[in-house]
Amino acid sequence: MPAVMLVLAACLGAVQVAGQHVRMTDAAASAARSLARGDGVDAATAIARQSVGSVTLGSDHQGQFVCARLNAPSAFLPFAAAGLRLEASSCALAGVP
Repeated sequence: MPAVMLVLAACLGAVQVAGQHVRMTDAAASAARSLARGDGVDAATAIARQSVGSVTLGSDHQGQFVCARLNAPSAFLPFAAAGLRLEASSCALAGVP
């Protein structure tokens, strides 16, 4: 029975981490659009933190595109203790409202 509970907890944690990654991907797209409009890194970070919580934002330009990279620890404590970090990125065409 303890082994079944452990496997169930690991599966539920994996689902939680997958959901967090989906939220991070959406937040990265919003942050990239914000950066492309020229809102600045602080505004883009605030947008990302509304969706994800504790997150680190990195940005760069790739030709005509502005890209946002989000990096955050896992929200599932056992995975976070093991050092699992999630990353998501997205790019948007610069100068488009």
